[in-house]
This record gives sequence, structure tokens and C-alpha cells, in this order.
Amino acid sequence: MIPRMADRTLVLLHAFPLSSAMWDPQLDAFDGWRVMAPDIGGFRRPNEPAGKSGGGPPGAGMNEWAAEIARLLDARGVTQAVIGGLSMGGYLAFALYRHAPGRFGALVLADTRATADSEEAKAGRRAMQDLADSGGARAIADDMLPKLLGETTRRDQPEIGARVRALIEANRPAAIKAALDAMMNRQDARPLLPRIACPTLIVVGEEDTLTPAAASEEMHRAIRGSRLVTIPRAGHLSNLEQPGAFNGALGRFLKDL
Repeated sequence: MIPRMADRTLVLLHAFPLSSAMWDPQLDAFDGWRVMAPDIGGFRRPNEPAGKSGGGPPGAGMNEWAAEIARLLDARGVTQAVIGGLSMGGYLAFALYRHAPGRFGALVLADTRATADSEEAKAGRRAMQDLADSGGARAIADDMLPKLLGETTRRDQPEIGARVRALIEANRPAAIKAALDAMMNRQDARPLLPRIACPTLIVVGEEDTLTPAAASEEMHRAIRGSRLVTIPRAGHLSNLEQPGAFNGALGRFLKDL
């Protein structure tokens, strides 16, 4: 349980290949909570000026990104927070927990998995790096959109697809390639799961095919006392596809802390 304090902070870490803008439906959704949604590794919101080139220093990975998040929290005077991530953001949350478990008042894992990349998955990421070189962020959006959004969203909410495309196309190929490197070289988090001692919420979209329900169920079984919530009519980006249901699940979790 985190203490009842005047400054209660929720940190949300974004998915690949998006940016902090994916969390816009959550930024003002939780009364009494300050929500921080940083951009990771050179990703940026649409219409935001380019920062440093390349998406991070050569060879940067989850551990380096975790150190950046820790420095950001220090700069904001945050010693402990509820920290969560979706997909790639979940991988980063695991990396931060591995090195600084005391930072976590609670943990949120949304549409993510604990396993490291298989050789087949690594080959797919290398192919995507080639695609970023040849076709840029637009080609990445063409490839990723059918995987990121659930069937219901693609059929009934075309505006969500347009929004996600804009978020992807705002990013530079160099940042996309750096993130692919970080993901394919991340550690297997399964040995960490039994050591997670803070309250944990696991969320998965019912129609998620990238990190399906089985991956969330595996984490739920391994993390003692964790809570598992399935979001109906949502795919991999459950917070964007069904923000009401997502915010309801997260809000109830925060209220119980």
C-alpha cells in the first residue's frame, strides 16, 4: 500500500512505436493523482520539435531507459509512484523494477508480456528495422496498425486508426530502430515476477493478438496478489480503444491503494 500523500503520482510508459500522446485519455482521468507520461528513447508527440537525434545513445536499451526514468522522477521530486506501462512500456517497467523496486508504490502492466524475444521474434524486429530504413515511419504504420488495434476497433472506430497512424508517423526511423534494438535485447522478466511485492494490476485487451490473454494470465499467476482485468472489444492498445473501461479498471485499482 502506498501512503496517502498530497502528491500522488502515476507514471505511464508508452508502447512501440507511439509516444506519450497515447496516454492523453488518461492524463486527467484520476482525481487526486498527478499523471506523468514521458516520451521514451527519442519518440515524440505529433508536432513536437525533434530532440536529440537517433533515439538515444548507441547501444541504449531498457536499462539505460530505466535510468532516464529514475532521473526524471528525481528531478520532479518523486521518490515513489505507481508506475505502469503498455507493451514496450511494460518491458521498461520491468527493467526499472529490477533495479529500483523501492520506486514502486504499485505496478500496472497493460498488454505486455514477461518473456524475452524468441529468435523468431528477433528476426521479425530486424525485418522491421529494414522496413524503417526503406519506407520510414509510414511503412511502419502500415505494418503495425492491423496488429495494434482489435477487430472491433478497426471495424467500428476508424478514427482511432487514424489517430494511431498519426502518432506512429510523427516518429523518426532512427528512434523506431533504436527501440527495436532495445526490445529484442531485453531480459526475460519471468524470474522477476515472484519477487514483485507491490500491488499489481494487469490489463489486457480481449482482442489483443500481439500479447494475448495467455501472456497476462502467466504474469497474474506468478505475481502474488495481482489483479487481472480483461477489456472487452479492445486489442493491443486497450487504453485508446476502450478508454472508459481502461480508466475504470485503473481508477478502481488506484482507489484501493
